[in-house]
Amino acid sequence: MARFDMAGVDSANFGEANADVFYELGMMYSTGRSVPTDFVSAHKWFNIAALKGNKEAIRLRREIAQQMSDIEIASAQRAARDWMATQH
Repeated sequence: MARFDMAGVDSANFGEANADVFYELGMMYSTGRSVPTDFVSAHKWFNIAALKGNKEAIRLRREIAQQMSDIEIASAQRAARDWMATQH
């Protein structure tokens, strides 16, 4: 299993990274693998992976959303939009 440099995640380029990178970030945050469990961050990364075409990310985003409040989901969606807006 690949390990990710968390310091470089926010500077990762959306166009250059494939969906699997963002999917793995979602998995890391949803399971607490190498980082604290954080469903808002997991939802954010699964959302970005889904935008890149990862169908499993779509399913897992829905699954964790069932465990989140509406406010948390809105926060995750806003975080994904904000991150996407910084990508060129």
